[in-house]
Amino acid sequence: MSVKVGIIGIGQMGKSYALKLDKGFIEGAELTAVCGRLTQHEWAITNLKDQVKFYEDESAFFNESGIEAVLIATPHYSHPELAMKAFAKGMDVLLEKPAGVYTKNVLEMNEAAARSGKVFSMMFNQRTNPLYQKLRNLILSGELGEIKRTNWIITDWYRSQSYYDSSHWRATWKGDGGGVLLNQAPHQLDLWQWTTGLLPTRVHAFCHYGKYHDIEVEDDVTAYVEYENGATGVFIASTGEAPGTNRFEIQGNRGKIVIENDALSFYRLTQSEREFNAVYKGSFGKPECWTIDIPITGENTGHQGIIQNWIDAIIKGTPLLAPGEEGIKGVELANAIYLSSWLNQTIELPVDADLYYEKLQEKIHQSQFAKQKKV
Repeated sequence: MSVKVGIIGIGQMGKSYALKLDKGFIEGAELTAVCGRLTQHEWAITNLKDQVKFYEDESAFFNESGIEAVLIATPHYSHPELAMKAFAKGMDVLLEKPAGVYTKNVLEMNEAAARSGKVFSMMFNQRTNPLYQKLRNLILSGELGEIKRTNWIITDWYRSQSYYDSSHWRATWKGDGGGVLLNQAPHQLDLWQWTTGLLPTRVHAFCHYGKYHDIEVEDDVTAYVEYENGATGVFIASTGEAPGTNRFEIQGNRGKIVIENDALSFYRLTQSEREFNAVYKGSFGKPECWTIDIPITGENTGHQGIIQNWIDAIIKGTPLLAPGEEGIKGVELANAIYLSSWLNQTIELPVDADLYYEKLQEKIHQSQFAKQKKV
């Protein structure tokens, strides 16, 4: 069996996915159609097989191409709308991150997916990384004990002004729907909750808009969160720091795990801190700790691994590594961070979807940002 796959959105990532499918890197899948702007037609003719049909018209792509599954790689705002069109046509869907810009229509998309019964996956390619898979296994198996604190500094997403100037829609509320949280850090927002099994219940955040660049959205974020079990966390992201940092630290009752420089270190206590605290009678003692460099094995298959997993789920019923319905969790976190920054107050999760949508529309309508035209 071979699944007839179409791709809508032939930008940088869409082209990459098209080439992987067209060159046969995905077993059980055949690229039969792509949909993009007329200016991308020449690229399709030059780089894809003759059998791959090109569509400029979205309706024709969905109604006439004969595809059975669609990979959506268009700008953020269109993700839920296109996914719902695909589900209505009985198509399986693989959606580029983020799931959307606001939870209001992501919820509608998830409901449409559930009604359709089709295979729905997110392009969370970092979930294929053995480093984060090992972290998730250690935490969910109880090796770290109950989590006390999470801390992720992800500031190595450096972007120059020329990057933001490359497209008129980039880094605008109307075009992108956000900055570093929506464009660069959705993977970390997903991994933050996926590896720990915890989704915050309260958020208080500070976003700085155009701090390092001539843009209207955020390029620097610090968010403080609280979890139901009493744990706390901090998430820091920026596109204006060089050299940046990517350090994820999780503190539990039985020690601390640190991921940095593609390595996982487990500072493992020989006795739970809570147990030690209850019985120790001295003044300055602390639990014995072993420093363990955890070996990481396996291949990081990235985007190709997620596409293959999606196709295998369609053909063989293989469990999805990144179920589409889980995409809302990262959007929920981003919406809470934005809303907290805009209102300067602590936000309870789940976010008030209508309130966030209302405030986002205000940002869009009040925007007076205009990029300088290049001479």
